[in-house]
This record gives sequence, structure tokens and C-alpha cells, in this order.
Amino acid sequence: MKSVMEKGRLNILVTGGAGFVGSHLVEELVSRGHRVVSLDNYFSGSEANHVAGATYLAGDTRDIFRHITHTPDIIYHLGEYSRVEQSVLEPERVRDFNIAGTRAVVDFWREKRCKLVYAGSSTKFGDKGAARFTSPYAETKAANTELIRDVGERERLPYVIAYFYNVYGPREASGVYGTVIEHFKRMYVSGAPCAVVSPGTQERNFTHVSDIVDGLVRAGSYGHGDGYGIGNRTAYSILEVARMFGFGSDIVMFPPRSGNRMTADLDTSKVAALGWRARRGLPEYIRAFTSARPRGKRKPRRVLVLSATIHPVAGVAENAFVELARSLPDVRFDVVAAKFSRRAKREEALPPNMFIYRVGSGFSFDKYLFPVFGALKSLSLVKKNDYLFAWSLLASYGALAGVLLKYARKTPLLVTRADQDFSNLSFARKKIVSYIFKKADGVHGAAARRGEGAARVFGGSRGGGGFAGSDSFANALRYAYADIVRKRSGV
Repeated sequence: MKSVMEKGRLNILVTGGAGFVGSHLVEELVSRGHRVVSLDNYFSGSEANHVAGATYLAGDTRDIFRHITHTPDIIYHLGEYSRVEQSVLEPERVRDFNIAGTRAVVDFWREKRCKLVYAGSSTKFGDKGAARFTSPYAETKAANTELIRDVGERERLPYVIAYFYNVYGPREASGVYGTVIEHFKRMYVSGAPCAVVSPGTQERNFTHVSDIVDGLVRAGSYGHGDGYGIGNRTAYSILEVARMFGFGSDIVMFPPRSGNRMTADLDTSKVAALGWRARRGLPEYIRAFTSARPRGKRKPRRVLVLSATIHPVAGVAENAFVELARSLPDVRFDVVAAKFSRRAKREEALPPNMFIYRVGSGFSFDKYLFPVFGALKSLSLVKKNDYLFAWSLLASYGALAGVLLKYARKTPLLVTRADQDFSNLSFARKKIVSYIFKKADGVHGAAARRGEGAARVFGGSRGGGGFAGSDSFANALRYAYADIVRKRSGV
């Protein structure tokens, strides 16, 4: 079988070349002597992943004709939105990257008439095909495989469609767009409890990134057509993986998530026919990780919550929080709130794992004093108890109290925006919220369009990303809360 690689040194374009899988692919291709150009919008990619010898261009695949003026021999199209469950919270962003971006790449491919290798998603095969319709990510990725197959066959263009299965390894992302294994690694190191999405029996074919890249290179060199499944045939449940890390009983079960498939069909026959096989196993990888470092000091399942108002004075943010607390009975939530109203003395039907500490005099101006009084009360609680992090339900008075607490005790601060709309803020409020965004360790909303609107208002202030300390547990909580807000408010 003749290989496209037999032409010698090739011009290869990798979209998403600064991402997790993309950077490993670029590294391998450069090591083989090829000229490699990466086109990446750095939404989830990083300059830290750059490989010496490759050329990096910052830009969207929607603008591929403007950025790429040469004719590549091969395009590896990896530059799409790549998180299944998070896509439920930001469908507009998914369609922007995975529909508009990929259509532009397909048009480019048709004009250049080179070979296209597309990174499909195994979600297409999840739960006997039913998982395709459970998330914007799965739906758009499946549609793209059909588009590329149809164009390739109709116009007699060379193409390969490969399917990845739960990639892990060096350079995995954490935070909102993180991978399961990286989240578990971070919870292990930080000492946080292990966050597992219910039911925990869902199985995954975890595949090392070096095996993924080997399959991609072989398929790009010799393959043609659809159906190149690249995955380790041994599957493990999420609870089995937690046990590999040694979490034991230190596991918190989170509510089920949309798009969270139970199984996926795996067919590696096409890539195996090219000489591929999985060479790395997950248990060995985890053993090497845990043997090289001890687990962090175990932390209590306790979160400090800052909210100027709480039941019975409540809105979307507060009601969603109560629902979340009820779904996580093994986590204690210490809530610092303003008295705010005489009615607030009546606390009815709150979950038993919510403990409320009220500050102020019981009048409406309590909320204006909450940044100071709330911070003082929080400081006294932090001196007595260990917390995973402090959490402000809104980017408001509670968040200011959290910023003061962070200065005093370096307590990591998560801020969620729930259904907040920042489009009509006064100049003074805009400055205050911008300050909160800059000082918090993580700021997250319930919908991408609100986050993008906030970025426009605040000139690119952070709307999510890294989080100090037990970031992966905080991310699991952040997602569960945002999903409840989304369902309650339809944002």
C-alpha cells in the first residue's frame, strides 16, 4: 500500500496544534522531518504546548483561507470544541467552532484537494448511537463526520475519519475543559474528595495520547475513508478509576449530567490493519503517577458559601444552590448571609447539610455592609474550620467579602454568575464587578453567551479558567450548579 508519507518531507497543517492531542501530534510530525503549521484560536490550547520546529498561527478555522495561503499535503483537523458535558452549557460556542469552523476547513480542503484527517468523536457510538443526540458536542461532531464522508466520496477527495476514545497523558487540560484523568490527578494531589458523576458505573476506553498519535499518523499515511477507531479495548468504569487512585470511600457522588453516556462501541479493525495497537495501559499510568507522589492531606467535605441573601429571600441563584446542596448530602455548606430582612429568621425546608450564619441588623442596608461583616464572619469560620474553597453565588456583595477573605487567609474563591446580566451596569458597578473578576480564582456563568457578553463589557476580564487549590472538585460543583441554573431559568 502506497503511503502519502512516501513523498518525503510534507507540508502538514494541524488545526488545534497547541491543544492536548494536537501538540503531541505536532511533536511527532516534526520529529519525522515534516514542515508543520498549527492553526489554533487558543480557546483551550496553550503556548506552553508549542513544539520547537513548528510554525504557530493564532486564528479561527472560520478564517482558514486568510491564515493559510499555501497548499498542504495533509490537514489534520483537530481544532474543534472538545468537551461533551460542558457543551450543554454553551451550545452557541460549540456550533460556532464545530459547524462554522469545520465547514470552512471543508471548503479549504475542497479547493486545495489535499488529504484531510478529521478527528471525530466516539460519542457518536455511545449507548448504541443514542448518545449522539444528548449534547451539542456529540450532535455537531457526528454531523461533521457525515459531511466529510459525503464530500470526500462525491468529489473523490482523500480523507480519513478517526475516532478518539478518552485520551489521557501529559499536557492534559484541567478546569472547565479538563479531562477525567487530569481531574482525578488534581484531586489526588490537593487532598480534595473525589468528585464522581452518578452513577459512576459508566465505562470509558481510556487511551494514552501516544497511542492516539500513533494511530493518527498511520491513518494519515495509509488510511482512507471512515471508521478508524483509535481506542484501548479495555474499558474501566469511573468508580474503578477512582479506586486505582486510592480514593477509597473519599468519593462524593454528583448528579447525573446530560451527555454522559454509559458505554461506547469500539471498532479498531481498520487502524489495527495498519499495524496499530494500544501499547499503554491506564492502571500502569496511574500507578506511576501515585508512586511518584503522595496523596495530599485529606480535606473535609466542606465549602464556605457567601451570599448576601438566602432563603426565604431568594432568587434563581439561591434556589439553585439549595437544590444543589440537597443533591450533595455528603458535603457541608456553611453559608454566611446578611440578615437583610426580619422575615429571614424563618428558615424552612432547607437541607440538613446547609448551616446559615447571618450577619447584620436585619434591615435592607445589611447588603451594603455585607462585604465587611460577611468577610469578618467568614474569617472567624475559616480560623475554626478547613474549607475546600469559598464560593460566592453571584459577582456581587458576597464576592467582595470573598475577595477580602482571600487577602486575609488566601482562601481560594469561586464566583458564579448564575443568570446575572451585566449589560446595563453603571460605571461604578462595572468597576466593582471587574475588580471581582480579576481577583477571583474562577468566575463562571450558566451560559456561554452571558460569559461572552461579560467579556465585552469588562474588556476581556476572565470568565472562567484556572482555580487554585482543589480546582477539580470546585469545577464539578460549578458544573452541577450551572446545570441547575440553566434548567431553572432557561439561560
